[in-house]
Parts: sequence; C-alpha cells; structure tokens
Amino acid sequence: MTEEEMNTHRRIEEMSLNGWPALQTVHYDGWLLRLAEGYTKRSNSVSVLHQGAIRLEDKIAYCEQFYESRGQTPVFKITSFADGLRLDEQLERRAYRKLDHTLVKSADLSRLAEPVLLQGFDYSLTPEPTEEWLKAIGGSGMQHLQSGQLETKRRILAGIPLKKAFIMLREGGKPVACGVAVMEAGWAGLYDIVTDRDCRGRGFGEQIMRLLLDWARREGARQSYLLVVKSNAAANRLYDKFGFRELYDNWYRVKTTEELQTPG
Repeated sequence: MTEEEMNTHRRIEEMSLNGWPALQTVHYDGWLLRLAEGYTKRSNSVSVLHQGAIRLEDKIAYCEQFYESRGQTPVFKITSFADGLRLDEQLERRAYRKLDHTLVKSADLSRLAEPVLLQGFDYSLTPEPTEEWLKAIGGSGMQHLQSGQLETKRRILAGIPLKKAFIMLREGGKPVACGVAVMEAGWAGLYDIVTDRDCRGRGFGEQIMRLLLDWARREGARQSYLLVVKSNAAANRLYDKFGFRELYDNWYRVKTTEELQTPG
C-alpha cells in the first residue's frame, strides 16, 4: 500500500467517525473510546487512529475497565491497515469474537446519471430527520428499533456536525425506503440505506441511492464512500452498480467470557 493510499484510508476512516458520531468520546493515547448508550457497535467501541506511546496490553486493559464500569461489553473496531492488525492479534488471544466483517467502498461521482423518479412515487429530502423519517426507519419493516434505541438514534443524528440529507421514498404515501448522506471535504458518506422488508427487490434501494448521490453531487461532492457488511450480497450488488469499489475492510472484536488456550 502506498503512502497516498494509506492517507486516503485514514481520511475516510476519520470522515466515517464524523459521519456517525457517538454521544460521548474519550481520546486515549491515539484511540477513541466512543459511547452511545449501547446503540450500534460503531458508536460504542474503540477506534484506533494512531499507535500512541502506552504499552498495548495496558491500553486494552484500560479500555476493558472503561466499558465494563459503564455496564457495556468491551468492543474494538479493527481496520485492515495501520496499527489495527497488531491489536487484532492480541484480542484474538484474549478470546474476543470477530463480528461484522465490513467493506469500506468509494465511488467517483463525475459520471453519475441524472435520477428519474419511479412512476407513482414521491420523496422528501430534509436537512434533519423528521418525525415521519424516524418513525419509518425505526419501524418493524426497516430497523425495528425499541423506543429507547430510536431516541438514542435521534440524538446521534442530531449530533452530526456536518451538512446532511435525510431521504424518504414513498409509494402511495407509505414510506418504503430511507437513507442518509453526510457531506465532508468533497466526499459524501452514505448511511442507513434501508428498504422496507415487504418492498425489497423492486428497485427502491437503487432509487434512494440515485437521489442521494444526485443531491450530494449538486452540493459539491466529487466522491462518495459507504460501509457495507461483506456477507450482504444484495447490498454489495446494488453499490457495485454505482461504481463503488473496495478500499479496505474493518471488523469488530467483542469480548467473551473465556480466554483462548494458546500453546506455550
């Protein structure tokens, strides 16, 4: 990997942290310890930005105590570049489970086609999440959030300190798909691209993508990034249609109760 590629990866990692913030963040020797009342691993985990000076074993112990004292299971986000792999090796020895292998992808928006709205549909595009948008994405057909989770999500989204857009596609007045775009430094980060489970396979996800990316381009975005679970074949096929290509990957390590027995 070239130094330019490494810098791009680090910059996207920083933008993804800004694009989906925590409610509280502690900076600790090059690591970010993020908290958001347990809602999403992304906002309730340790993210590695720099190696730092403190011994790795001591840093892991500090993070474990930090989360456990707050009633949360320690979770570490691992990236496939920089210092993350050495941390991953140490956590595997401690019996941390590997979860949610995720691909970070990017696309050039210069050749994006103009969107054409599906007949019989309408959509709303707002700078903040409306009550209707929150109710739709939190409903049983999409993310199926409990009331406490939905309130935490509302606070996380309200805390995004960047220009953003919340889109909702409707069919006959009924919400069928939602999405979010966050702008930073000529990049558009895409989040929460969700279609109602009873409406999947009808092109609504593609419609949401076209509308969001068109908004982003009109707002000055030249490129876009997103995060998608590697095993989600349908989502990966959709994003590949728009020219999204893998840059790097990440995953989570979650503490278990038993440590691995390793030779020696």
